[in-house]
Amino acid sequence: MNVRGCAGCRSTEVGQIDLAFALQPIVDLGDGSIYAHEALVRGPSGESAQSVLAQVQDANRYQFDQRCRTAAIAQAAELGVQCRLSINFMPNAVYQPEACIRSTFAAADQYGFPIDRIIFETSESETMVSREHLVNIFRAYQRFGFKTAIDDFGAGHSGLSLLVDFQPDLIKLDMHLLRGIDQDKARQSVVKGVLAICRDLGVQVIAEGIETQEERDFLLAQGITLMQGFYFAKPAFKSLAVVPDNVFHTSLL
Repeated sequence: MNVRGCAGCRSTEVGQIDLAFALQPIVDLGDGSIYAHEALVRGPSGESAQSVLAQVQDANRYQFDQRCRTAAIAQAAELGVQCRLSINFMPNAVYQPEACIRSTFAAADQYGFPIDRIIFETSESETMVSREHLVNIFRAYQRFGFKTAIDDFGAGHSGLSLLVDFQPDLIKLDMHLLRGIDQDKARQSVVKGVLAICRDLGVQVIAEGIETQEERDFLLAQGITLMQGFYFAKPAFKSLAVVPDNVFHTSLL
């Protein structure tokens, strides 16, 4: 594989950043299972994501992004994750998708974690790269066998136009769009419109940031079965969160 021209792959300026992960489950209310765990970066003793990301600079961005991928796979394998693993990636740390994905393949092989159980997600508001480059990355990841997701959908200004250029496997509706949706007609109308578009395009929808039973029940009534949020479980540092059985119980199923 030719990696000439990939500045990040050749860079020797590595700023070591200590990190670990908290895992938060994405539940499937359709069958009462855990659909995936999202790997959320933390400091080595559970420090905030912000404290870790504040250490990322141009010189170490590529190495940090690569290490997040391999460390998340290693931790998930150690914890015995049997469902999907969702990993956040930095599009501006991916120079050539074919070259920059090699360490991910190596980690998946080393830890026996199937690549078709790995989801790569990024926020529409965090791309900091050209639309063409982001779409190229997403298409390459799908071609390699990974699932793809647009995170925080609805938080930025370009979500729908991005969806025109590329249809990911999943979109994650932003929590601020869903907060109190059971009582907000405007939010209800917007979300119903997005769901109709996603159904036509064959894109699955995850509702994130769910905090109340009322939010859960409204979204479930609209056909969303994949959800994530404190209502189900908070992120668990270096462990798998326990999802109470009662959060799956609803008369709508």
